[in-house]
Amino acid sequence: MAIEGLLNFRDTGGMPLTSGGVSRSGVLYRSAALNALTDDGLAQLADSAVGVIADFRTPMEQQMAPDRLPVSRSFRVESLALLEGALPQPGVGHEVTATPESFATVLAQLPTLGELYLSMLAQGAETFAGLARLVGASTDDEPTAVLVHCTAGKDRTGVAVALMLDAAGAERDAIVADYASSQANLAGPWAESMLGTITAMGVPITDSLRTLVTATPPAAIEQALTWVDGEGGAAAYLQSGGLSDAELDALRARLTA
Repeated sequence: MAIEGLLNFRDTGGMPLTSGGVSRSGVLYRSAALNALTDDGLAQLADSAVGVIADFRTPMEQQMAPDRLPVSRSFRVESLALLEGALPQPGVGHEVTATPESFATVLAQLPTLGELYLSMLAQGAETFAGLARLVGASTDDEPTAVLVHCTAGKDRTGVAVALMLDAAGAERDAIVADYASSQANLAGPWAESMLGTITAMGVPITDSLRTLVTATPPAAIEQALTWVDGEGGAAAYLQSGGLSDAELDALRARLTA
């Protein structure tokens, strides 16, 4: 399935499971923000199995680039705002004045991707459990498949999808490969536009900043998953965020064929 105008979009189905078989298609999709959907893309989304939109973006991000959704049928939109993983907006979550200089200062202090993901995991268990709950509650009887996104669909979405798939028993190499594929999906006009915006703020584009904004190196998600392993694994981590045994079973049942 393709959605015209939807960047970094894909189904998480078809991934090999450690128990044999593959993850189920048509249940959990991932993408960048839905603000650039074309009219054809809106029609394609309306005809899809997607019925739930899970948005990890902050209110400021949502205001700057509102999602476009079809009006021909209703969608359940769930805001799962997760500040960790967002490029900072001056004055939002930071005690700075909204000036290019202050924005440059904040950008210059950003962590590495691996560090960002660890901070995200340390603070986001309840949020990620919320996504797991939505996926587990979906059915084949009506359009209730979940489309999860942030702005680029690579960091907050990447960590979230890795957690869902790991809890369902997907092979680790497949999880890492899915995460890493976002870099190629975002390459080109989107990546150059993001870097151009930062350059216009007077911030030099270093290798580390380029990685943070546009890349998905396997080592970053591997570092995150290693941390999760140390917490007892993805299932235990999600349960620490409030996911019940029954909800965990439902998540696994929905994501496994």
